[in-house]
Amino acid sequence: MKKITNKKEQDALSRRNFLSKTGAGIGGLALAPLALDATTSSELIPKEKPHPLADIQPEWRNRNQEMSYRMLGRTGMMISEVVCGGDPVRSDNFQQVHYALDKGLNYLDMAPAYGSGDCETAYSKVITNSSMRAKVFMTTKVSGFTNVRSDLYQDIFKGLPSEKQNAILDRANEIRAERGVDKPGYFFRYWTGQKRSNDPSYLANAMVKDYGHLVDGSKAFKKKIKDSVEGSLTRAKTDYFDILMCPHGANCPEEVQIPEIYETFSELKKEGKVRFLGVSTHNDPAGVLRAATETGEYDVVMCAYNIANGGYLEDAIANAYQNGLGIIAMKVAMAVATHHEAIQPIPQWRIDKVNRIVPGDLKAPMKAYVWALQNPYISAVISNLWDRQFIDENLSLAGMKVDLADG
Repeated sequence: MKKITNKKEQDALSRRNFLSKTGAGIGGLALAPLALDATTSSELIPKEKPHPLADIQPEWRNRNQEMSYRMLGRTGMMISEVVCGGDPVRSDNFQQVHYALDKGLNYLDMAPAYGSGDCETAYSKVITNSSMRAKVFMTTKVSGFTNVRSDLYQDIFKGLPSEKQNAILDRANEIRAERGVDKPGYFFRYWTGQKRSNDPSYLANAMVKDYGHLVDGSKAFKKKIKDSVEGSLTRAKTDYFDILMCPHGANCPEEVQIPEIYETFSELKKEGKVRFLGVSTHNDPAGVLRAATETGEYDVVMCAYNIANGGYLEDAIANAYQNGLGIIAMKVAMAVATHHEAIQPIPQWRIDKVNRIVPGDLKAPMKAYVWALQNPYISAVISNLWDRQFIDENLSLAGMKVDLADG
């Protein structure tokens, strides 16, 4: 598989290969992908078709000739095609991040939930001064934000008679069934107990009509966000985050439609503590992505997108791109990774599928990343870079263009 650095070749190959192989039905979109290597000019998007990103000036950090970069939607941030996941980064496991930065990686992901904040503390050991801070884009999340809404409704639920409680539970299940959020082939388990995380969210959804007036406008929403951000700034020892993702792990569209998210983010932005608003989602990723796009408030979405569930997300991803959002694909390799004990066994059909579609002798997880990066509307894939071997393998995939086989 050759690495193509000519942008004209990249654009034509990306669009022809990916859009014709996914069976996703994004047909009709003629927007150029934002895939650039470090030598590409700043002519990001052809002017023949208006687009929200047409006049966005690129913001480069840690630019390296050996790395390929794409614009992260309307943020203008030119991020490495493979970015650093924060889950394995700890105070006793962070030296490998320096190695990744030397190779041109420039985006660091973190969250208070990772190691009870130790991930953010560990990154402070990497980004030790202002010159280092200027080399990277840093993202954190508001972990546990969905619990604020769920807990407020749960408190109301507990005080209701059993007959009313049963009716609410029935309605919650009806909403889930209507939306197909648990449908095999769309819902995939990435950690033990993941499916249960939908329960409180849909209990809340079933109660909105009758009890929403008791929850809307609660000061708990703003307090959770501000307390979370202040804690993250302290642990990471930075003055600001480039992206704040709220919620961390939205389960449904309603969780990105809370006005207090936008209001609090705006206040934090004015204070210089955050720059752009994002959200991450594992459950119902297409529904959450569509909802985030429709709000007009979100700049970035990190969603579970892989060889197994991809067909369900293509339209939502293309629409988000049209509207100027940056998309980071997560759980890309996890769909075929056999080293994650919590999600074993991995069905053989997933491994067979990625081996069939992506040519060559790469490991299945590496092929999964290659597959996702052929989508020209994705800005990057996020990878847990546990050690130098993971870095060497996964960063080598940036800029790789292949002819995908029929799936």
